[in-house]
Amino acid sequence: MRRLFPTIAIFAILISFPDNAEAEQPYKNALKLTFLSWASGSTKISYERAFPGIRQSSELCASVIGAGYDKYHNDPSGFTIRYGHKFFFNGYRPEKPLTGFYLRPEAIYSHYRYTHSVCGERTLAQMGALLGTFGYQYCIGRFIADAWVGGGYAFGTPAETGYHHGFQLWKWLGYRNDNIALSFSIRIGYVW
Repeated sequence: MRRLFPTIAIFAILISFPDNAEAEQPYKNALKLTFLSWASGSTKISYERAFPGIRQSSELCASVIGAGYDKYHNDPSGFTIRYGHKFFFNGYRPEKPLTGFYLRPEAIYSHYRYTHSVCGERTLAQMGALLGTFGYQYCIGRFIADAWVGGGYAFGTPAETGYHHGFQLWKWLGYRNDNIALSFSIRIGYVW
């Protein structure tokens, strides 16, 4: 844990220096890790491709559930996949097509098994969600950072915790609703 943050800082500094050989061409691709996803029980990697002429990009994210710290101690194993299409508006520049504020509708599917805390049996959690997210993405050199918040509609067979390794079901103020999904995160990565 003590080595993780210095490693990330060194990585960010090294890739943030501009590459003069490619300064004329805008970076259109990004490979990102969801920052601290391992702390919630999964490892998430995403690929994004910009379409500069139309101020949009597509993003596909896959995660391995169980490849990280098991915060609920229920031994989860499975996967999550999500696809989102970003529509950039304020702050967008054609020479940096992956930078700016955006709106992103997205679809998420989460499928995993976990050990139920009451009966102790392996239980299937299989949920889908349709979300609308709002975020900001910034590139400096070859480093990219992306942060967002969002919410939407969820459907399927929920886990007892309400956490589906890509979104959280509404479980606040003493009320739980298995049809309201919330999502927020930070991703960091590399552009080319």
